[in-house]
Amino acid sequence: MNAIDLLKADHERVKALLTQLSESTERGVKKRTELLAKLEAEISLHTRLEEEILYPAFRKAGGKEQDIMYHEAKEEHRTVDTLVLPDLKQTEPSTTEFSGRVKVVKELLEHHIEEEETEMFPQAKKLLGKALLEELGAEMEAMKAAHKKLQSTKPMAA
Repeated sequence: MNAIDLLKADHERVKALLTQLSESTERGVKKRTELLAKLEAEISLHTRLEEEILYPAFRKAGGKEQDIMYHEAKEEHRTVDTLVLPDLKQTEPSTTEFSGRVKVVKELLEHHIEEEETEMFPQAKKLLGKALLEELGAEMEAMKAAHKKLQSTKPMAA
């Protein structure tokens, strides 16, 4: 699978989790907790795939415009990973504050996904070409497989 198709499939999973999370109610504490854990796991791995594999290749192949896009995308990741998600994780799932924070996370991530899919990915296709995108996709699949293997060997929390 090429890198762009793989990342778009990730985006669909993230959007589905966000929709489920935003449609959940204050009574669904267990469901919210599980969905948040899944969302965090998806985002964490997806961010690594982009920042370690696609983004550097995109930046290297491009010029100033791609360099700016690269930094903007990384900053959006940083905002979600270090500010918004940690705050959401510290928020009691049975509150309306949690609902409000989920809405903000959803808006931020949907904006980021849209920019990648309408601006960065089409440019990456042109700049990187089919063969390199296939190679990067294989690298991503290997990273995902290694991550899954690592997760399956971790002992379950008591």
